[in-house]
Amino acid sequence: MASPYGPPHAPQRAKQPSLSQLRAFVAVAEHLHFRDAAAAIGMSQPALSGAVSALEEALGVQLLERTTRKVLLSPAGERLAARARAVLDAVAELMDEAEGARAPFTGALRLGVIPTVAPYLLPAVLRLVHRRYPELDLQVHEEQTSSLLEGLAAGRLDLLLLAVPLGVPGVAELPLFDEDFVLVTAQGHPLAGRDDIPREALKELRLLLLDEGHCLRDQALDVCREAGREDGAEVTTTAAGLSTLVQLVAGGLGVTLLPRTAVTVETARNPALCTGSFAAPAPSRRVALATRAGAARQSEFEELAGALREELETLPVRVLGPDA
Repeated sequence: MASPYGPPHAPQRAKQPSLSQLRAFVAVAEHLHFRDAAAAIGMSQPALSGAVSALEEALGVQLLERTTRKVLLSPAGERLAARARAVLDAVAELMDEAEGARAPFTGALRLGVIPTVAPYLLPAVLRLVHRRYPELDLQVHEEQTSSLLEGLAAGRLDLLLLAVPLGVPGVAELPLFDEDFVLVTAQGHPLAGRDDIPREALKELRLLLLDEGHCLRDQALDVCREAGREDGAEVTTTAAGLSTLVQLVAGGLGVTLLPRTAVTVETARNPALCTGSFAAPAPSRRVALATRAGAARQSEFEELAGALREELETLPVRVLGPDA
């Protein structure tokens, strides 16, 4: 039955305290002396006392027991002092994070790299970061292109190092370099060691490629199509990585294409392997950094791209300008 006096009144919610009020209260809780607390936080004693009184009024709770000789925390003040300290600590951490966000090349940078780039370029990337950006927390994720792009779109990754063009809306590319493909054969192959291989030679070769999903596989097939190789021509795909691929070549199962940055790492250990260069213009790929268009750290990434271009000058690549 409804009350003849109307609905009961909802309890009045406490007002939101200010940070200065919390700071004053925590200082008093620590020193249990108004003059010492005021000196500790650089506040006048009347202002401190007023701030604590305002906090008690805002919360509707008595926090202190004041006597002529000393200050004591009330039971409620004992409980709320710990909460107030936690709030002030959290605000301090927030300010520290914001300061780190304002400072370039600090905090975490989640870099995604494709497998056909990671082993050959990461030494240069890591060397650069350790030397020039020691406060940067670089976190590396090696994944295939499709997974990297999904991670970038979802915010799981900040920056990608991969082959382009991507042709993906909302993704900005910062070109780094172009590099030629070379033909890897077994010793004794008719094309072994040549430096004038015509692209048309790819028409009839037994080509070994990476598994589907690797962008290098697609790039190699594009090179073959440009050379006149018909779609559906024999392509043996049995390798998940370049190291396995070149060992299959060494075993006489066919030939393959490698980006020039991978040649030393992948062929130097096996004397049964040989490389050959294509006649100009040689087939090539472009490698770039990629990020979300309009990213908050865009200028930082552009500076990193410029520094990385300088670092890559010693590699067998054609370093590009920012407007390439």
